[in-house]
Amino acid sequence: MSKILLTGASGHLGANLLQRLLSDGADVRVLLREGSNNRAVDGLPVERVYGDLRSPDAVRAAVQGCTRIYHAAAQISTLYGDPALKRSIFDSNVLGTRHLLEAAARAGVERVVVTSSLGAVGYREDDPSHPSDEESPFYPFHRTMPYEASKAFVEHECLRAVARGLDVRIAVSTAILGPHDWKPSRMGRALCDFANGRLRAYIDGGVEFVAASDLVQGHTLAMDRGQPGEKYIFSTEFATLPDLMWMWHEITGRPIPRLRLPAPVMGAIAEVLSPLLTRLAPQFPQRLTPSAVRILQLRRHVDTGKAQRALGYRPTGIRAACEQAYQFHIQRGAIKQGAAR
Repeated sequence: MSKILLTGASGHLGANLLQRLLSDGADVRVLLREGSNNRAVDGLPVERVYGDLRSPDAVRAAVQGCTRIYHAAAQISTLYGDPALKRSIFDSNVLGTRHLLEAAARAGVERVVVTSSLGAVGYREDDPSHPSDEESPFYPFHRTMPYEASKAFVEHECLRAVARGLDVRIAVSTAILGPHDWKPSRMGRALCDFANGRLRAYIDGGVEFVAASDLVQGHTLAMDRGQPGEKYIFSTEFATLPDLMWMWHEITGRPIPRLRLPAPVMGAIAEVLSPLLTRLAPQFPQRLTPSAVRILQLRRHVDTGKAQRALGYRPTGIRAACEQAYQFHIQRGAIKQGAAR
């Protein structure tokens, strides 16, 4: 049986992808970072290797003996950031991907699926809600997060590797909802706060969400049916935050927060607070950063027609993903039993 290398197994996507691979009977090796929160792989029958994507030697050792690779690891941030953060994101995401793809080519790896982001897909400036697809060019001269720019360069590294003969496919993720969210994600923290009665306000705006199971389906389809150098967008459905609040209310029994702030107001507040928090409390988990509010205000939509036609991708719905996330966070103790329905 061929061995599969999975990077990012401790993250939200990676943890769900790992569960799917193991249920399919795959022989999986995971590349983990020492000192990271790796609870997602605890007790699972996987081969663990430790190293940093920024180290070419560590990456070469991780790749040896593998025939396929899912590269889901990335440093994610919605901060515009200082030079140190920008350098860290570039080194981890762009150079880390280059190291992995170069090692894969040398080791004779059969196929690689690399995770990208909707942030690296362009949109119409006159109508951001017009559905974007795989042909929508990324425009780098907007006020762009370092993370978004890094994912555009990650896609460039993929095409560079394809031009040199490596079979690489790109799987574009939207905002993930679902279980196995150990770290947890921004939306996972918001759900826990909602269920525990600690979410005091929310804002207008909306984004494309993808159920974790749909995103995993998309990655495995890209691996099995995709074409070298092609990218495929995976989303489940667009939803506004008010839509999501109502759904969480129905799932948890908790009341919807009374305070609903207009996104422009929250954006102005975030522009003032975010730099202060970055400077004075760099470890504080900022949720509504200026860039996060900007994304919500754009209300972007996507067209998943290419993935449906070429791969047979079939999106489901986000209600089940929210229910699964709720049960998962209860089980891990992040939602208090007294608050849980």
